[in-house]
Amino acid sequence: MNEHEQTRYLFAQSAKDLMNKRPLDKITVTDIVKHSGMTRQTFYRYFQDKYDLVNWYFEKLADKSFRQIGNSSTLREGLIKKFTFLFNDKVFFMQAFRSKDYNNVENYDYQCILEFYKNIIQKKIGDIPSDIMFLLEMYCHGSITMTVDWAIGGMQESPEVIADLLIEALPPKLEKLLSDLQ
Repeated sequence: MNEHEQTRYLFAQSAKDLMNKRPLDKITVTDIVKHSGMTRQTFYRYFQDKYDLVNWYFEKLADKSFRQIGNSSTLREGLIKKFTFLFNDKVFFMQAFRSKDYNNVENYDYQCILEFYKNIIQKKIGDIPSDIMFLLEMYCHGSITMTVDWAIGGMQESPEVIADLLIEALPPKLEKLLSDLQ
């Protein structure tokens, strides 16, 4: 890990520590900077705001989990990796998913999975028909809503159970297009 990555992770760890005590929306960049021992200038060199920091950390999750689907992981394996990552940082993601800021991780996750699934479908069939796009957007919204409910509800179900439930909820037309990923 290079120095830039180490600095980003230091800020992420500071945010995680602070989120053990209070909600993300109540934490300021000043709090994160003081806790990390770094400067505001350094923080803003890497992140636009605290939500950008949380989304960067979530991006690391995406790279290690669902973006591996179709490459080295099945759909189920990728989703299990994603939910295991969330589960292993339970307090951080419980707090992150509670945020109602527009730039929150819920919106970021939605955009990530929508683009990811769109790319897979486009590679298979080219232009996505409007009915498939509607189903995909609806599924992604529902998937994110259930992920948020799972996270802020204390992550009671195992990563395997929540992954299986989301796969089971795939509309048949999407299931057909994503079936070879399973």
